[in-house]
Amino acid sequence: MGHLHRGGVLAAVLGLVLATTASAPAVAGSGPDRYRNPVSAGFADTFADPVVVRGDDGLWYAYGTSDPLREGEKQAHRVPTARSADLVDWTYVGDAFAPDQRPSWAAPGAAFWAPDVRRIGDHWVMYVTVTDTTVSADTFDTAIGAATAPTPTGPWTFADAPVVAPRPGGGGGYLWTIDPSQFTDVDGRNYLYFGSYYGGISVTELTADGLRTVGTPSLVAVDNKFEGGYVLRHDGWYYLFASTANCCAGPATGYSVQVGRARGPRGPFVDRDGLRLDASRAGGTPVLTQNGNRWIGTGHNGFLTDLSGQDWIAYHAIDRADPYLDEPFGINERPMLLDRLDWIDGWPTVNAGAGPSEEPRPAPVTTARLDERFDSPALTRWRAGDDTWQVADGRLTGTGALTSRTDLDGDVRVEADLRLTGADAAGLRFGRVDVRVEAGRLTAREADEGSASVPLPAGFDPADRHNLAVEVRDRQLVAELSPARLGDQLAVATLRLTRPVAGPLTLLADGGTGEFDNVSVAPLYRPARHAVAPPGVGPLLSDWSDEFDDGLDPAWRWVRQNPDATVSGGALRWPVELTDLVGTGNTAGVLLRDAPSGDYVAETKVTLDLGEETVRNYQQAGLVAYVDDDRFARLSQVAIWNTRQVEYGYELPFAGRPVYGGNIVGTPATTTWLRLAHHVDPATGEHEFRAASSRDGVHWTWGGVWTFPADTTPRIGLVAHGGANPPVTAVFDYLRFHR
Repeated sequence: MGHLHRGGVLAAVLGLVLATTASAPAVAGSGPDRYRNPVSAGFADTFADPVVVRGDDGLWYAYGTSDPLREGEKQAHRVPTARSADLVDWTYVGDAFAPDQRPSWAAPGAAFWAPDVRRIGDHWVMYVTVTDTTVSADTFDTAIGAATAPTPTGPWTFADAPVVAPRPGGGGGYLWTIDPSQFTDVDGRNYLYFGSYYGGISVTELTADGLRTVGTPSLVAVDNKFEGGYVLRHDGWYYLFASTANCCAGPATGYSVQVGRARGPRGPFVDRDGLRLDASRAGGTPVLTQNGNRWIGTGHNGFLTDLSGQDWIAYHAIDRADPYLDEPFGINERPMLLDRLDWIDGWPTVNAGAGPSEEPRPAPVTTARLDERFDSPALTRWRAGDDTWQVADGRLTGTGALTSRTDLDGDVRVEADLRLTGADAAGLRFGRVDVRVEAGRLTAREADEGSASVPLPAGFDPADRHNLAVEVRDRQLVAELSPARLGDQLAVATLRLTRPVAGPLTLLADGGTGEFDNVSVAPLYRPARHAVAPPGVGPLLSDWSDEFDDGLDPAWRWVRQNPDATVSGGALRWPVELTDLVGTGNTAGVLLRDAPSGDYVAETKVTLDLGEETVRNYQQAGLVAYVDDDRFARLSQVAIWNTRQVEYGYELPFAGRPVYGGNIVGTPATTTWLRLAHHVDPATGEHEFRAASSRDGVHWTWGGVWTFPADTTPRIGLVAHGGANPPVTAVFDYLRFHR
């Protein structure tokens, strides 16, 4: 999203989830080339809500939200655009829209947020949030607009009507119609995902040109938890990536990415634990969250695949030491980062669960063993035989067969952009295998052996440019045809081969003229098979723990004692207070005890009946790592409007005032187990606290890391506050420490 500020306790509304600080395995085939985040540093200090596409010229294009690009620039760009040959070194190439360019229905001064760029048919379409329209005097009556262009750099022309118009909210104002993301399904239907915390994420079908809606939108992710939806299809599943928590709380930003999957584009999307993303107790499996290094607020993702077949996630993050442009509490500085997206046991995770990278890492594969862009008319790397092929305007056209002088062997990824301008069939041959687009089908054949054939969508136009990608791993062939290489397959064919792939690559066009571009052959990436391990939980430290069996242990100390909190029946019973710790009020009671030195895990089990669906802001109970009233990390199950979440909130002093944000760590039950894993960074001496939650005390969701300075001594405690209507009592079974 853009840079909304959700003040007061509402800033606590939203969340995160993490992965561990351990380093992930290196990627095979990445060679010596390395990169370091943020990849946008060469042209921008901030580049929020990024998406990346590969253009017809074989180069990569990135688009960001309307903000100033550089410190002190102060003037917002109107969808800044950058270009790269290698996904690492980027160059600013201009804004998508001129200073006075806006659709007729946009109010003067409207900003353009969170662009999404796709190929639909024979042109490119950019979907963009328009923050202010002429529908009303409200300055945030947002809508989704669309603009079309012949190339990724424009010129862009706005459609004459919004794709999704402003939507009045039942509670006043307008629903947050922001953060668009388009998806094309295997049946050829186009969809648009949009929405945010006020209204949730919805999906609507689009017309064939992608410029108008069809039918009625349906909710796929609950309000007050998710925004920034992005859907892709992988191994037959549809994955909804969504960001959660506050995007823009400066040094307390806890934005992160979670995911659910479904068997269709309309859901229902469920997480790894089977919890729906559109429920009051909304699920969400962690994909990306902060890990204690430089980067916090890791969210609003795009997606891409390099030439080796490795998937990557583009996203923005905040340097916790440099969170703003220009001045404190100004524009949040959110550069673009890029990291490996691994698929482990059917679920995506960044760097095998290690989270955002700070140190140099193997770079994406953007050049290949055979890497033909047809920039020269000479076909010195090819053999045409008696067939006629020619290069013009950076594209190859011809009929028959054109064979490369480069042989394939081993596990490979082969791809090409192709159009059937007059051919009956066109495709690729390598070794004994043909993969072709023919007669409305995508077909893979092994000579004298088996074949696989799947239909292309009704309305498929072979004269439009499409990408054909074929991967072979351990004799298993997977061929995908897509409009934009963005997890938006129109067809997927799989075939088990009888022998390894060997021999040259041949381009095929039968019965007429075919057109090819961006032909590549690269060694196939080596997938990560195992996620990095979560923090270990060792023996119980009984001298530091309290089972609440015999009154309150003398080691406890109160900050603002609550006389209604009592110990009986082996539990601490604490009526939830109408108090809070956030901001300057500092009225809440906090029950604390000293923590052991070194690394440890603190755990509690808390029962709190918050019901579902109803608004009970912001009743909560849980663990806290506490230095003082203006520096703490609070992990609690909490009622946030209609939702129930496990929020890992964080407050610290910054520029003379307390700043609060949060991230989300799992889904609470009425009884929820909570953990804080403490680690001292050996290089900096910082205290790192990583959070986890569980609905059964056995299966844990590990989330983000908040840090405390080396010269502080955080204590561990319990809290129960945020509201007293209706009255409810938190029941803590214990506080345990483990080494």
